[in-house]
Amino acid sequence: MATKTSAGILMFHKSDGGIEVLLAHPGGPFFKNKDAGVWTIPKGVPEPNENLMERARIEFEEEIGVKAEGELFPLGTVTQKSGKVVHAWAMEGDLPADFEARSNTFELEWPPRSGKMQSFPEIDRAGFFSIEEAAHKINPAQKEFLDRLQQYLGNQ
Repeated sequence: MATKTSAGILMFHKSDGGIEVLLAHPGGPFFKNKDAGVWTIPKGVPEPNENLMERARIEFEEEIGVKAEGELFPLGTVTQKSGKVVHAWAMEGDLPADFEARSNTFELEWPPRSGKMQSFPEIDRAGFFSIEEAAHKINPAQKEFLDRLQQYLGNQ
């Protein structure tokens, strides 16, 4: 079985309260009432042999609705509980004041075994969180990206 791979961007900015990071909440009925441990960096699956950094930029724009313009620095990879390997880069930036998540959608039979297909957004909301808040909200394996970001910024 092939390893599942994703590539994404952890946007951050500096505020009076310290570092804040942008996380996205997955859309769809499975995550509707879940919060802790389900938020993620905006990410997506690359095509075979596709440049992962470019895929990360494309996915950021598709899921957040804003171009990922800016210098990227690598945060490495983590392996999630599902076995998916996530490649990430960090980028300093901000969102427009009138920001509203406008992601792509996916089709899902819902309710299960109903024969009815419904469309759901890949991301139903996104926002900036302090590192401490993000550590509680983010997928547990991706917490390593927060640690690596802090280490990188501390070494500047």
